[in-house]
Amino acid sequence: MNISKMRFLLLGASVISLGIILGTLLWLKLPAVPTQLGRHVQPLEGLNRYGTVPEFSLTERSGKSVSLGNLRGKIWVADFIYTNCKDTCPLQTAEMAKLQEQWQKQWNDRQNLKLVSFSVDPDHDTPQVLARYAENFKADQDRWLFLTGEKEQISQLVQGGFRLSAAPLTETGSQDQVILHSPRFVLIDGKTEIRGYYDSRDAEALARLKKDVATLMNEKRE
Repeated sequence: MNISKMRFLLLGASVISLGIILGTLLWLKLPAVPTQLGRHVQPLEGLNRYGTVPEFSLTERSGKSVSLGNLRGKIWVADFIYTNCKDTCPLQTAEMAKLQEQWQKQWNDRQNLKLVSFSVDPDHDTPQVLARYAENFKADQDRWLFLTGEKEQISQLVQGGFRLSAAPLTETGSQDQVILHSPRFVLIDGKTEIRGYYDSRDAEALARLKKDVATLMNEKRE
């Protein structure tokens, strides 16, 4: 293979890689518009149905096993983070902490209303690491779960189950791994159906999340 052809192939590979990275970054900045049965659903129309969360069994920061069965019958909000994240994760977790504080006053119902944070970097985020991270945000262990487990299972759960993205990206010249992932919160009802997606950076979306949670909680109590 001559030098010109090799340079051409390397250039082509670089362009494709850059396109994938930029495309992922752009996707993460766009508002969530999940699809339902092939139809586009507007993100601010209130509660919808986006499919059922698949079965899983992961490890909580306490070391206990947590499965989907433990959350069945409960209303819960999920998000996706990793403890070394310096971008959206601290903001996401801070917003979850605010929800915890508000709902402790509004509902005071640890059994039926949960927060669940999934680590997208399970190789690093052991239960011990997650426990320290959770403590920094004063997470109530009975209300707010932090889950980790096998990397492949979490990847399938995030992408296939919740229909969100998580893609590792290693910065040039750095050993620190950056994981591009969705900053959206996901609302799940007692039948383990996904009912809504909410951009954690958007005040309007967070207000809608609180309203939708109140709707589901009131329905549950009727």
